[in-house]
Amino acid sequence: MSHPQEKRLQQRAAHWQDVAALLPQLEDGKPISEDVLKETLQHYPELARDLAVARRHAPTSRVTRHLEALYAGLHRALFRAPGSTYRDALKLFGEDIPAVVHELRWQIFSVSLGFILAALAGWWLVSTYPELSALFASEAMIRTVQSGELWTDNLLNVVPSSVLSVQILTNNIMVALTAMSLGVLYGLGTIYIIGLNGMMLGGVFAFTAQHDMAQRLLEFVFAHGCVELSVIAIAGAVGFSIGEALARPGQLTRTRSFQRAVQRGSKLMLLCVIFLFGAGIIEGYISPDPRFDFTVRVAVGISYWVVFVLALGGWRLLRKSPAET
Repeated sequence: MSHPQEKRLQQRAAHWQDVAALLPQLEDGKPISEDVLKETLQHYPELARDLAVARRHAPTSRVTRHLEALYAGLHRALFRAPGSTYRDALKLFGEDIPAVVHELRWQIFSVSLGFILAALAGWWLVSTYPELSALFASEAMIRTVQSGELWTDNLLNVVPSSVLSVQILTNNIMVALTAMSLGVLYGLGTIYIIGLNGMMLGGVFAFTAQHDMAQRLLEFVFAHGCVELSVIAIAGAVGFSIGEALARPGQLTRTRSFQRAVQRGSKLMLLCVIFLFGAGIIEGYISPDPRFDFTVRVAVGISYWVVFVLALGGWRLLRKSPAET
């Protein structure tokens, strides 16, 4: 890049920061003031000229990539269609959420694998050192299992299904949001939550297996557990992506990178919370009810999980590609 052009772009850097600061206001969909609109319209052609200069003199530079991202965001905010609740919801669940899942696919895979490994580690610890079961189960749970019963037995005789569903839903949402929120600790908090929950799951199953009750515990958790565990893994992936955005912001500022990660992850968490409502109902009405045999629980658990995967964007796998039509 020639020296005059490089100097001109350096002088324009402050204006790019102004655009980056304006973008969150433009993208959240809320009404903006006339002054903000005028400032945005002023920046738009100026940013286009800066991008043209950068592409001509340094098409592969970091500055050019940064300007391309800014210009794309500003163009999208200025020329998007007027808001509509139905259209926005259709876009959110039909386009945005599947796009987020695709973008976070490796984080979801990594967190899911980490959860499985943590569960196996918990199983191994309790199987090898039975006295460590106290790390994963309360004294009341241990006494109940040692007496030949599960703590889930006769649960409906103690708490009505409606109250149980609300309690379960509240707990599940708190766990998911905690796994996501602790991503601000550069992902370390999320790793801790995922590892802890995985080891607890494996440890509890190993403890019940020692008393020949693992099958009964599996019968209890299967109907609701498929979706609940998937939600925990996704919440962990969102939290991990937030930590990654803070640690490696790339071309964006650290603040902007964090805002983008939170906005992206919040869309996915909205869907997860919706499905946690259904999982809470299943866990309150079906899982503790002895009238439902294991076959019914398996059918409910797998069916609900398939619906969840389709809602995440798995429906795209069912569509034929252009080459097949």
